[in-house]
Amino acid sequence: MSNDKVISFEDRAIVESCSALDELARLGAQKMLQAALGNEVAEYSERHASEKDESGRRLVARNGVMPRRTLVSGVGPLEIRQPGVNDRREWERFSSKVLPPFLRRLPSLDNVIPVLYLKGVSMGDSCEAMQATLGERAYGLSATYIVHLKQQWEKDHQNCCPLSFRGANLSMV
Repeated sequence: MSNDKVISFEDRAIVESCSALDELARLGAQKMLQAALGNEVAEYSERHASEKDESGRRLVARNGVMPRRTLVSGVGPLEIRQPGVNDRREWERFSSKVLPPFLRRLPSLDNVIPVLYLKGVSMGDSCEAMQATLGERAYGLSATYIVHLKQQWEKDHQNCCPLSFRGANLSMV
């Protein structure tokens, strides 16, 4: 029997300890992001508190919470409940600077994919590596998405260096 498949009691304790640290980091990041979103909405609402309609009602007010969404980050998926804002002004609308609309994955994660690509990791293996790091719920990190990124890199490279692109082949993945 090979010893590389055997995990001793001490090793198991280390793995469980690391899992607890990972979960603590993920929950801490989630709470910090939630607090930042709450502060942003509170400041925005307070800044526009004096703006009222003809009935004397505030044009900008906090309004419940938006539907829950998952944001994939370097510490794993974060469940977020973004505070809602009822912004009835016609000339300007609230848009979060902390968490832009439709963002589902931190842009820093997209920087890992080219490194895996340049190291020769295949599309399927890249997805597995990202899911092993970020958890099974690493949404949007499919082989199709990596192919899309590769096509974008090819366009960027062609626009940047049109002469050197001729004959270049970026189809290693």
